[in-house]
Amino acid sequence: MLASLAGAIWLWVDSMRSRERALAASRRACTEVNAQLLDETVALAKLRLCRTSRGTMALCRVYEFDFTLDGENRRGGLVVMRGQLIEDLVLDFDHTSALQ
Repeated sequence: MLASLAGAIWLWVDSMRSRERALAASRRACTEVNAQLLDETVALAKLRLCRTSRGTMALCRVYEFDFTLDGENRRGGLVVMRGQLIEDLVLDFDHTSALQ
């Protein structure tokens, strides 16, 4: 029972650390392209086990966030993490909106 509790605590701490890194990366990316990070948060979209480059097991997470370039249209972004390392960050610039 103690091992289960310790495992749950480790998972929670690891997840919070990962979320903070993803949030910091999304803030930096938005600042670099002069965009506004909406809601000032990231949301966990996927969680799975994967292998690192050294062959060990790690938790892979995909976080989603929203941003805007013009203050009106909401666009999406993703932060992909393998363990505590940011593997990829994608901003949706190809989003098309109706012309008026």
